[in-house]
Amino acid sequence: MEGNSMDHRIVVRLELTPGAKERLNEISHRSGMTQLSVTSRLVEWFAGQPEVIQAAVLGRYPEEIDSDVAKLILKRMAEKKK
Repeated sequence: MEGNSMDHRIVVRLELTPGAKERLNEISHRSGMTQLSVTSRLVEWFAGQPEVIQAAVLGRYPEEIDSDVAKLILKRMAEKKK
């Protein structure tokens, strides 16, 4: 019998600014989900993204080329779907 994702869980601590915590509270309340569920889904989504998306989300590209990076990422994603 194959287990579900609840069988094996790892708990990690997060350090948030007060503003980020308040926004997480709002998102959790609005979506009817626990903060744990919201953050778990965000991490799962992020971990499954290509490295260029992860780098963009993490702010690893210089700010002055942000719009160029976004365009290049979208172009690459569109080409892969063809």
